[in-house]
Amino acid sequence: MKTRLFDHIDLRVNDWKIAHRFYAQLLPALGFETDKSDATWGTFESSGDGPAEFFGFIEDRAHRPNESRIAFWAASREEVDRLAEIVRQAGGFNLEGPQVWPEYTPGYYALFFEDPSGNKLEICFRQSQIVAD
Repeated sequence: MKTRLFDHIDLRVNDWKIAHRFYAQLLPALGFETDKSDATWGTFESSGDGPAEFFGFIEDRAHRPNESRIAFWAASREEVDRLAEIVRQAGGFNLEGPQVWPEYTPGYYALFFEDPSGNKLEICFRQSQIVAD
């Protein structure tokens, strides 16, 4: 039986140091508690038994963000609100929300934002399932 749904995220950023300052504040609050970064890779792992999921980034000065988005799950609206404040303090850009976005699903509560390199991110809470049983 699968115990994980993904292995890692591999993201490009324009400036490693700026990205590390941002993600060092955000990722531990999302559950990627262990900073295993080195001089080239920013790497934050989740904790627990067995292989760890991780969020990684590497500098690419020519990186150009696109419309792709990484969405992180929150367990409640309150968690989205708490994480939104961390995003603000860490220096996230173009924040939208947190608020209810009924055009997605009933009760969809989310914060949309960009990291310092312009990569699009989201933190969301779903009040109901994506599709009915």
